[in-house]
Amino acid sequence: MPRKRRTFTALTCGAAAVTVAAACAAAPTGDSDGEGSLAHKSAQQISDDALHALLGARSLRLRTQSSTSATKLDLTLDRDGNCAGNISKGPLGRVDLIKRGKDVWLKPDAAFWKSQLPGDQGADAARTYQDRYLHGTTQDSFLKSLATACDLTAFQKSVAPQSPAPQSPSSPSVTLSKGRPTTHEGVRVLPIVKKAKGATQTVYVAIDGTHYPMQLTTEVDHETGTVLLSNYDRPVPSHTPDPAKTADISVLNGATHST
Repeated sequence: MPRKRRTFTALTCGAAAVTVAAACAAAPTGDSDGEGSLAHKSAQQISDDALHALLGARSLRLRTQSSTSATKLDLTLDRDGNCAGNISKGPLGRVDLIKRGKDVWLKPDAAFWKSQLPGDQGADAARTYQDRYLHGTTQDSFLKSLATACDLTAFQKSVAPQSPAPQSPSSPSVTLSKGRPTTHEGVRVLPIVKKAKGATQTVYVAIDGTHYPMQLTTEVDHETGTVLLSNYDRPVPSHTPDPAKTADISVLNGATHST
């Protein structure tokens, strides 16, 4: 695999892992408004309701971050595999991403080009392709692997519980409890906290309306990360780039071969 493609693929790696082992966000503040319709439900019932709501979503906005990786995702995606947003690797650059059906568009920023190409080549590519998208289809193996981040169905499966293995008598107990109501990005939420095997996992569940999970968090061995969920069932933006402002994805290979 060409060097640039290998490095660029790192922008997407860990997305599924972050969603499964998502980590802790900023500490919530107290909310005295109460638990609403969740007041008479157990922590397990609320957790089940939130999972059911997530699995029923046709589209959503997904944002991730982790203390173990500079990779961050901010994507709106649906079950048809469409998405729009960006993938960032911190100082290594950011790529805007659009997918409609089998068509995929990427717009790398200057930091990406400069981190991938040596010397003046990175700066030259940044100028040449400034504000332009690279376009291809999922028949391209690289774009196909990149577009896996757009698969809402795969994300939903990743957070669904697997069949639990029998627990031995010596295994540490699993506790599930309610936290205090708080507010997350303007939405009243109730934290449901699960502690098991040294890990703390928290789901922040919307109190009003459909009980969607708005934030998934975990902390293990002082390593943290975050998955934020919002914009449930809102359509993915359908705008695609002007063909006059795109270049074929093959230029990515061409630039790599010159290194």
